[in-house]
Amino acid sequence: MTTLKKGDKAPHFSALDQDGQAHQLADYAGKKLVVFFYPKASTPGCTAEACDLRDNFERFEANNYALLGVSADSAKAQAKFKDKYEFPFPLLADEDKSVIQAFGVWGPKKFMGKEYDGIHRTTFVIDENGIIDEVIEKVKTKEHAAQILK
Repeated sequence: MTTLKKGDKAPHFSALDQDGQAHQLADYAGKKLVVFFYPKASTPGCTAEACDLRDNFERFEANNYALLGVSADSAKAQAKFKDKYEFPFPLLADEDKSVIQAFGVWGPKKFMGKEYDGIHRTTFVIDENGIIDEVIEKVKTKEHAAQILK
């Protein structure tokens, strides 16, 4: 699973958001970047997590953070999710899983006794120089902002 750790250089990525706009790591140079991976748009845990980040967005901005949500959902599903909950940050539609694979968050999961491959809910905090400052694997969906903004 996640092989990236604190101190590693963040992988270069490029993906389109819910509106078809490209985002890449270089766009965020000079800012701290929170890249949060979630399994599926509009599901209860993912909604709780993204809404907690939304509700604390001003605190992130005040501390020079940018936020990017990533899942393998289509741009249409991401747009619906973003509009419904009025997220102030882009959601990448990583349907080919290139960003998900680059960050190493795709792998075997278990749910109700069944094993399958999916996205592991993981958040990466990347510093202004593109170095991973923190990897949060045990995401608390309802208080995720507090895990990041310590």
